[in-house]
Amino acid sequence: MLDFSIVVNYFDMFMDGFIVTILASIVALIASFILGAIIAVMRITPIAPLRWFGTIYTEFFRNIPLVIIAFFFYIGTPVLGIRFSGITAGTIALSIYTSSFIAEAIRSGILSVPKGQMEAARSSGLNYLQTMRLIILPQAIKIVIPPIGNQFVNLVKNSSILALIAGADLMYQADLISARTYIVFDVYIFVALFYLVLTVPLSMGVGYLEKRLTNSR
Repeated sequence: MLDFSIVVNYFDMFMDGFIVTILASIVALIASFILGAIIAVMRITPIAPLRWFGTIYTEFFRNIPLVIIAFFFYIGTPVLGIRFSGITAGTIALSIYTSSFIAEAIRSGILSVPKGQMEAARSSGLNYLQTMRLIILPQAIKIVIPPIGNQFVNLVKNSSILALIAGADLMYQADLISARTYIVFDVYIFVALFYLVLTVPLSMGVGYLEKRLTNSR
């Protein structure tokens, strides 16, 4: 049986970590989506240097571990005279890492939009950026809601990386609690339940949004 007294006795610590996890996830969700959309547009732009940058960015950050990015911003940047707290470094790392996956998803969505949409918009007087923002991206994002939603769920779970850089998140608090109580299994089961409180509604919300968008097409 699980020892629920752990939750009662250390409720404040659990909630402190839970709130940090929520805040870091929300900021990273917004930042990764915006950055991912920008990188996706760069990857298909006719301007070669921007296209190269978008490709290098996506391939580089998709193919290295998240922990390396987090350690770079927490331990590496002080060498350059720039210091970030554990929460800030972890949130930046989450945003950059997730944006590379979102960029690839949005790029595939853009490529699935008929080319005639771009030609029609340009012939009506819209420039390239206006066409992307007003015509192409809204359609592309509707198409790739499921993979983007999956990346958002992964981001919430990946926020546990904050524990490695003193980010004071849910996993970090769990490490402290287990060290004080010498109880490991129960503590991390409760942490898993806290994560489910975040990820299950998010998954359901993405599914609901996908159905709404599908019905509206």
